[in-house]
Amino acid sequence: MKTAAKVSIIFVLTLLGWVSQAQDPNYSQFFNNPVYYNPAYTGLNTGISARYSYRDLWPSLPYDFKAYHFDADWGDRGFPGSGGIGMFFNTDNEGLGFIRNLNLGVSLAVRIPFTANSVGQLGIKASWVQKSINWDDLVFTDEIDARYGINNPTTFIRPENNVRNVPDFGFGGIVQFGDDRGGMTATLGASVDHLFEPDQSFLQTAKAPIPRKWVGHADAIFSVGPTSGINQVETGALKINPGFIYQVQGKRNSVQVGLNIAKYGLILGIWYKGDFGSNGNSCLPILAGYGMHLMDNMNLRIAYNYDLQMSGALQGTGGAHEVSLILQFGNNGLISGGRSSGGRMRGGHYEGQTPWECAEFW
Repeated sequence: MKTAAKVSIIFVLTLLGWVSQAQDPNYSQFFNNPVYYNPAYTGLNTGISARYSYRDLWPSLPYDFKAYHFDADWGDRGFPGSGGIGMFFNTDNEGLGFIRNLNLGVSLAVRIPFTANSVGQLGIKASWVQKSINWDDLVFTDEIDARYGINNPTTFIRPENNVRNVPDFGFGGIVQFGDDRGGMTATLGASVDHLFEPDQSFLQTAKAPIPRKWVGHADAIFSVGPTSGINQVETGALKINPGFIYQVQGKRNSVQVGLNIAKYGLILGIWYKGDFGSNGNSCLPILAGYGMHLMDNMNLRIAYNYDLQMSGALQGTGGAHEVSLILQFGNNGLISGGRSSGGRMRGGHYEGQTPWECAEFW
């Protein structure tokens, strides 16, 4: 019994050490979750944007690895600093599904105009992070009987603390620029999350910091064909959106590169996503979606992608399913009275209303 109890304790300590190296959920549709990766996107476009994402990782396994993200931000050039404010909510499961993470916070960005065709933003975010564990879902070795299965009481003494609450902070910056004709818009950015690596250990005698995460990203949107009108779905302009994102967290590096194309509201995309950690895996996210103009100053976009596992130890896990839903409401001018000095680049200056974040893409 004592030996079994020691094995149980070692298992728990190993588990908690593994948790300390756990990674944040990595959405394949990073372009539809800009504030999640960089708070500088907060209020980049005027109006109100609301985004919801759902990711089901490794659905073939008998465990729950689902992740949910929601954020909303409001940009108005009447704000002090002419940026925006926002809020976000994340939740996901890790371990073997018995550890739950909850993250609720706010973001704030300030705007720095450079030239008529370029602008920058700096953003910060502050959040409350809760990690909880359900000890009842764990089975320890001394509970297992060779004949009757799980039949014995365990001698493992559970820690009193099964919930950990910590503050968390992040910082980022972006630069956006375009041409005089409005046929191209490009965005470059970098951010750092879990700035102070808060300790999320359940044990007072151990440390389990959230690894600091570094992110670099870039994308461009090229418009080919007619581009007149607030809603460009009807004009039939072809949109080409190449991009990449690179992340470093703990001992794990990951990169995603690819492109989306859109015409008449239909969106198709193909990406490569690779993990360069000790358990290097790669997959091919394949995306389809649709964007539409619902009413005056209101647009909707929905997208689905499947991560097709290509290599690594995770083949046969079912890849991942991901869905995103985005609502964009035009500038209401609640502070600036409907007038705006920032937003979409067109003809050498910024127009006030932008149907989508960063630049228009359907």
